[in-house]
Amino acid sequence: MRERITIQKVFFIWDFEKEERWLNEMAMSGWALCFVRLCRYTFEKCEPGEYTIRMEMRGQDPDYISFMSETGASYVGRIFNWIYFRQRTGEGSFDIFSDIDSRIQHLDKIGKALQAIGSANIIIGIANVFNPSHLGFINLLVAILLMYALGRIHEKKESLEKDRLVHE
Repeated sequence: MRERITIQKVFFIWDFEKEERWLNEMAMSGWALCFVRLCRYTFEKCEPGEYTIRMEMRGQDPDYISFMSETGASYVGRIFNWIYFRQRTGEGSFDIFSDIDSRIQHLDKIGKALQAIGSANIIIGIANVFNPSHLGFINLLVAILLMYALGRIHEKKESLEKDRLVHE
């Protein structure tokens, strides 16, 4: 049985690139992601740099996971709508998003999810704020955090759109 370690770590939704970078740094140091849960990552010992890790926000889609498997990527797990894959580096370059437009579409998908969840929290928070038996203010705080995340995602999207203009 392979040696394993589990690390608990928190990443905010707007830091998904930072999370992916950390997962790849772990792989470069000889620890490949093999299981994932909310704020909990399990790694197994591997050759340093043996794997590349990628993640994507995507709904339940068994056909997509099968497609990724056909390309050589292994499904590691999921946290809500975030899917984690790994692929051996010896099998070539591993990128889920091949161009700026696909990255922008991904950010749009994340933004729409944040907007929907944030709006729901605003509505629930306002509806419950005057009811002393409910904690509506918690929903309002969550909505503020989600709207902050939406702003960060929007900044990333604007930056990519500027890059796209430069490359056209």
